[in-house]
Amino acid sequence: MKIALTYNLKKTDSSKPADYFSEFDSEGTINAIASAMRNKGHSVELVDAESSLLLNYFKKTRIDLVFNIAEGKSGKFRESQVPALLEYLKIPYTGSNTFSLALALNKAFTKRLLNAENIPTPAFQIFKTGKEELDGSLRFPLIAKPNCEGSAKGIALKNVVNAKPQLYKVIHELKKIYSQDILVEEFIEGRELTVGILENGKIKVLPILEIDFSGCATSGEYFYSWRMKEYQGDEKLGLLPKFYCPASLDKETEEKVREVAVKTHLAVGCFDISRTDIRLDKDNIPYVLEINPLPGLDPNESNFPLMAYAAGMKYDDLIEAILSGAAERKELN
Repeated sequence: MKIALTYNLKKTDSSKPADYFSEFDSEGTINAIASAMRNKGHSVELVDAESSLLLNYFKKTRIDLVFNIAEGKSGKFRESQVPALLEYLKIPYTGSNTFSLALALNKAFTKRLLNAENIPTPAFQIFKTGKEELDGSLRFPLIAKPNCEGSAKGIALKNVVNAKPQLYKVIHELKKIYSQDILVEEFIEGRELTVGILENGKIKVLPILEIDFSGCATSGEYFYSWRMKEYQGDEKLGLLPKFYCPASLDKETEEKVREVAVKTHLAVGCFDISRTDIRLDKDNIPYVLEINPLPGLDPNESNFPLMAYAAGMKYDDLIEAILSGAAERKELN
């Protein structure tokens, strides 16, 4: 097949916040995905999603299928921008559709859907102005996050608060930087898990990954903050999480976690691939924090490939499985 790989390239810009380009992919990841597809016999062209010639490229170039990892340009529907263009031109692509991508990037909308489907998720409140009265039913500690960001953008240790004055200070700081609604939710103390799903004809749940933050005492960061995602493994910063895959869970808890991840994948309407982040509380209740229909695919650092490796897959096979899922849907349409 002739494949176009659509992407946003990670870059640096001192005029932007430090986490501004965090959702974008490195040159190494882009090349690894392209290499994996070429190793499977496909012809691959790299297409920068930020190019002003993007529309012309797809109008003039015959492509069998697009492998999409693009995050889009800007706005709260940005992850849908490239898929929307491809749908308009009737070009098939990997991954979820425009609706699911837009929904998943909006944490509050996703959580309302999870509540409607009886899928556990932390209680929350949206702050549009930062002046709203705090819902008295919410229990501290609370964590504040930008509502429409990924890759832990805007999430820091100071975002976990135990009192109203701290909370409103964080809300106002986040609104100033990110210019969007702020999600405040109960912070679930417990084990951090993530669950990968591959959908290639049928749903395959990959081995559950546990991220153990007990070795991060010097940083005090016991959850996935932006610093943790960006600098994990940095001993000087005290960001030394350990990864266990499969996670050490009893059979009953493992089944509950898997079930919740599958229900979330289906509720949001994901295709081909998703990764659901979960906190397991002291009563072994799996609380869904969010779902990512565009999980990172760095072969060395991203969580999704780690889970695929634990399932006995090689990186090239993982990329081919994602591609095959989309190709199969193309044939059915």
